[in-house]
Amino acid sequence: MYPLTRRELLRRCSLGFGGIALSGLLASPAFGAETAGKRPLKAKAKNVIFCYMSGGVSHVDSFDPKAALAKLNGKPMPVPVQRTVFNNNGNIMGSPWEAKRYGQSGIEMTNLFPQIASCADDLTVVRSMTSKVSEHAQGNYFFHTGFPFMGHPSAGAWLNYGLGSENQNLPGFVVLQSGNAGVPHGGVGLFNNGYLPGQHQASVIKADGALPLANIKPGEADAAQRRRLGFINEVDQAFAEASREPQVEAAIRNYETAYRMQAAVPEICDLSGESEATKAMYGIDSPDKLAAGYARQALLARRLVEKGVRFVELSCLSGNIGGGNAANPWDHHGAIVKGHGMMAHQVDQPIAALLKDLKQRGLLEHTIVIFSGEFGRTPFSQGSDGRDHNPYGFSLWVAGGGFKPGTVFGATDELGYYAVDKPLTVYDFWATILHQLGIDHEKLTYRFGGRDFRLTDVHGSVVREIIA
Repeated sequence: MYPLTRRELLRRCSLGFGGIALSGLLASPAFGAETAGKRPLKAKAKNVIFCYMSGGVSHVDSFDPKAALAKLNGKPMPVPVQRTVFNNNGNIMGSPWEAKRYGQSGIEMTNLFPQIASCADDLTVVRSMTSKVSEHAQGNYFFHTGFPFMGHPSAGAWLNYGLGSENQNLPGFVVLQSGNAGVPHGGVGLFNNGYLPGQHQASVIKADGALPLANIKPGEADAAQRRRLGFINEVDQAFAEASREPQVEAAIRNYETAYRMQAAVPEICDLSGESEATKAMYGIDSPDKLAAGYARQALLARRLVEKGVRFVELSCLSGNIGGGNAANPWDHHGAIVKGHGMMAHQVDQPIAALLKDLKQRGLLEHTIVIFSGEFGRTPFSQGSDGRDHNPYGFSLWVAGGGFKPGTVFGATDELGYYAVDKPLTVYDFWATILHQLGIDHEKLTYRFGGRDFRLTDVHGSVVREIIA
């Protein structure tokens, strides 16, 4: 008798791939199991809202103002300029926005985001972020997946895989869009499940319009649809039993989730039950269509985490100014005053309202709100009135979820070019986010192609100095 191959053994096991994967996952820290004799991590957060600023917000014009830029405005850079993607780089350019200190914490910011600045005491501002790449597509993939190329799971997929769903009627990972909001440069692979089971990929939901999700309205009576799904399920189950392929089992779960979403998604996207005061706070009726569209996304993000969705990502809308476009709306190689001003007006009120709304409802303490782009921008000009890409030092902020509020961490040099104090990587950042969600980033792994992968690759350390 020939010895059993690994695949044949799995074929004969009653649990199959799905059961083996489930048993392994249930034994992981993500589900609170004991690991190597250590106590599981205590989760301080349950959900994430990611306000992604695709294209690269200028940190020296927002959350890391530099007095030296005004003093040296128009003078050559005193240090060598690293080539990123474009040429035509000029001299030092002072910020056109005014800097001052906000809140009791006294965090210094410019008035580019005046309403977000009014929430300074709730923010944890990191001024020493770095990236390995300076090109948009690679930068977007790197920030979302930990790898500068497609094929790997997005952070939202990893979180959904690690923690599971709190609401069986809604997907665990949602990307919101409205108006002309485009997918960041790199494509929908930014929101993909990669090699994780298929049910962990993002569902893209339109925050405006009568149809939030394509094909969400059933084309037949419920009884007929159930019979059709029952037949498909029976066929798929038979194939799954024979093949023991996890993606078949994932497809079965996706069918069932999609069926339940038919009622849940239109209901949660219906904002008519929100008070007029709440709608006004977010700016849903703003005459600026871009701001109104983002406001709907922000309010819907609150409703989704309220219903237990694990990870929600918002999408900026484009005004096509100074190099910005649907994929990179913050990419202003020229006309940065007009371009950044327009983009800031779009997101400032909705994000500030989101923070205040979450806080007053008691949701901010277990919801992590993230504000970041893929990199920052240079302290010197590009052309006469733009800034180039800067991956060597930039800013982001987080709020809620057990992070230390009213705090600034790390620093760039006096010109805002390089991170010089406590530089952080994307790996460190996601390791810390996962820690706050009760997950050990080194234990949340998935074996693919003969090796164990994780969101933080083989790097990353938890930044305990920004944890409350």
